Amino acid sequence: MSRTVTVGIDGSREGLTAADWAAGEALGRDRLLRLVHVWSNDADAVTPSDPENQRRRAERLLHTTVKQLRRHHPDVRMETSQSAGDPVETLTAAGDTADLLVLGSRGLGGMKGFIAGSVSLAVLARVRHPVVLVRAPHGEPTERTRGAGDVVLGLDLPGASEEALGFAFGSADRYGCGLRVVHSWALPPVHGPDMAGALAVLLDEVAAERQAQLDAALAPWTEKYPAVTVTRQCRQGRAAQDLVEAAEEARLVVVGLRHRRHRFGAHIGPVVHSLLHHTAAPVAVVPHD
Repeated sequence: MSRTVTVGIDGSREGLTAADWAAGEALGRDRLLRLVHVWSNDADAVTPSDPENQRRRAERLLHTTVKQLRRHHPDVRMETSQSAGDPVETLTAAGDTADLLVLGSRGLGGMKGFIAGSVSLAVLARVRHPVVLVRAPHGEPTERTRGAGDVVLGLDLPGASEEALGFAFGSADRYGCGLRVVHSWALPPVHGPDMAGALAVLLDEVAAERQAQLDAALAPWTEKYPAVTVTRQCRQGRAAQDLVEAAEEARLVVVGLRHRRHRFGAHIGPVVHSLLHHTAAPVAVVPHD
């Protein structure tokens, strides 16, 4: 695997914001930053462009992006790559040979360029290594958009993703911030003559069981990262809604995604969909088996 942080560049404000975030991440990880631009070679396009013009345009875009990044990240090591081809295939391949893939995002309704909604979601559904989607802030950057706040981790139980746990703890440790772990659970259906009494007992039982599972999942990671302050939110609720609310002041939101090999992003699940649509903070999607 290449020891890189790779970012997709398309000339949009979102893409530049993603590149800026990726540059900071590359410095923090001591990794090479790789800027990738993909341009279409579709001969059936409504307004096909000469390949040589496309290549020159791509070179100018990458050169301008590198120059802008140098202003705020003079010490980051960078390389660039441009190619004609299928964006999903190219970005998926790039993500599978990097430590981390970073893409710009406007939310599910408004991504543009090669990181249009269907492309981003298709990459998320296929890539085998972590992907971070970064949204451009409204107006001037604030302290929060520049990196304040804690890391928030949405955790499934039982069977917590070790990959997501490792990514979240490692990020919080590098950033020198806290980690807020969020787990929401729902009661199973209850049938019988004394439903009120049964529900009260079941509520206590499930709450205790999930809290114990959460504590067990976190134990080896809190031992490995003793400097990371961990807060835990384990309660009855709706996972997507609770995680979006917890992410309001987050520096980074981390969520696991069970790996499925599908081309289209509809298979990424409702929690990831909600985060990408409603969360302003960068969202790290960590695939796992």
